Amino acid sequence: MRYDCLIIDDEKELADNTCEYFNMFGVNTHAVYSHDEAIEFLGNNEAGLILLDINLGDGSGFELCKIIRRDTDIPIFFISARQSDDDVLIALNIGGDDYIKKPYSLSVLLAKVKVILKRTSHKDSSEDPSSPTPSSDNSPIDKDTMSFILNGRKIPLKAREFALCQYLYEHRNSIVTKDQIFDAVWGDSFYSDGTLNVHIRRLREKIEDDPNDPKIIKTIWGTGYLMEI
Repeated sequence: MRYDCLIIDDEKELADNTCEYFNMFGVNTHAVYSHDEAIEFLGNNEAGLILLDINLGDGSGFELCKIIRRDTDIPIFFISARQSDDDVLIALNIGGDDYIKKPYSLSVLLAKVKVILKRTSHKDSSEDPSSPTPSSDNSPIDKDTMSFILNGRKIPLKAREFALCQYLYEHRNSIVTKDQIFDAVWGDSFYSDGTLNVHIRRLREKIEDDPNDPKIIKTIWGTGYLMEI
């Protein structure tokens, strides 16, 4: 069976409340409460997005994320009471798409989930992203497949990478500040510079010939970034 969202959290009451809230607003959601339950569930079902706690009673959300990433690029939002920047950076580096700190607002979390589900549903319903597709306005941004087109080749991006790439392209040849990026891409300014740095690096690894000597996305030290294309 396919669900819109899978919640993996050993705080059963919180997981159940979040699950009930999401279902009430039309997001088909299921909750499991341990590492092993999650593995079993994903072996028999599909989910459009995962909300994953770091501390699970029988394992680590970090390790579970690595296992999930071996087989799928499904969006993963970490949800955790752990507040350190180190935890955020680890979560993003191993394949997380976002990091939601507990306690969270159900309405805000639902809005974030709906945005990602909408983007990925467009991607799933489109043609094979590996085949080149011309853009009518010569833009390298393909919204239908959440891809960046470079030299006639489509490069599929994850949801947050695509939102970041799209924003930089919309403001190409102009310097954008970190605060502007946080407001536009994350919806607030409560993320650390490290969060942005990780996403910029991952984006460069996909679209730059040499990520260590970027020609497309340039760092403007002390200010922000500049996309030249």
